[in-house]
Amino acid sequence: MSNPWLEYAMPGIRGLRPYEPGKPISELERELGISDIVKLASNENPLGPSPKAMAAAESVLAESALYPDGNAFALKRALAAYHGVEQDQITVGSGSDHILELVARVFLGPGRSSVVSRYAFAIYNIVSQAASSELRVAEANPVDHAMPYGHDLAAMRELVDESTRVVFIANPNNPTGTWVPRRELLAFLDGVSRNTVVLVDEAYFDFVHEPEYPNAAELLPDYPNLVVMRTFSKAFGLAGLRVGYALASRKLTDLINRVRLSFNPNSLAQAAAAAALDDREHLEETVAMTARERARLDAGLRELGLSTIPSVCNFVTADVGRPGRDIFQALLREGVIVRPLDGYGMPTHLRISVGLPEQNDRLLSAMKKVLAR
Repeated sequence: MSNPWLEYAMPGIRGLRPYEPGKPISELERELGISDIVKLASNENPLGPSPKAMAAAESVLAESALYPDGNAFALKRALAAYHGVEQDQITVGSGSDHILELVARVFLGPGRSSVVSRYAFAIYNIVSQAASSELRVAEANPVDHAMPYGHDLAAMRELVDESTRVVFIANPNNPTGTWVPRRELLAFLDGVSRNTVVLVDEAYFDFVHEPEYPNAAELLPDYPNLVVMRTFSKAFGLAGLRVGYALASRKLTDLINRVRLSFNPNSLAQAAAAAALDDREHLEETVAMTARERARLDAGLRELGLSTIPSVCNFVTADVGRPGRDIFQALLREGVIVRPLDGYGMPTHLRISVGLPEQNDRLLSAMKKVLAR
């Protein structure tokens, strides 16, 4: 159906397609009338949030009639201590996608460009195009690379010029699970102009235990153009409360906070996030369980004859060798939700979140049944 308002929208908006999130359990229940559904589509923490985080959220629930602290003082104080930075180096928002939108609003627009890698997080493309800037997409690593479909930073560097204001680097990357070693990241940072903002998205940071994997937050003193983004939605299990944040130099943070609307995140989210940082036991349990089950899930998928992309995240991406959306639909009828990746240009791949042991068993059993048809 044609939209008569299309011509009045900003140029970047006209060609945008909305982001496709993982299908909610309630939606599948409505569509097929089934229950006992396993959702392994959105890389959530199957252990749930920290008990300390839940208690902290409950403690402020009675204050819901009041606006939250617009400056998020307590959360910023906790984050500053956690990362060894100053509070004026922190921007908080309602999820990491909110942070991405803020960065795009400050630095992108007509006549400016951003650089992304093919098969990187789709929101980078959306916020860049929404700002009516030029989106430049670098080809990813080839299939036979040690990090197949992952970022080729040399190829990304080739697309950077004087018009480039933001480069988005996901480390590790969603939806491939691949990562960039420290030497490659440093070479990239050293090779681009300090007038170009380099945003390193570390949403899956806590799941990685590779010796050569860099903690980009430690590089902030040496690179004033660096923005490091984290989230509480993955390892900390607070996806439903929507809390993300960025670390950067004071001058970059000042600009980003100028366009951040007050009262984000909400009071419950701020309290829960600050408390979650203090629960190392829950985080360590999450990371250990994820590592065990990721290896088991990967092995199980390969036993079914599927090829997988080596992952350091809380998901495994598998090539099913046929249209992935067809397998996705068949799995839905088995009560299992995964994520098809045709929207990412990976039409035969599915991204499967690491669940609890019984959830992963359910997925493997359903996958075996579906593939045999």
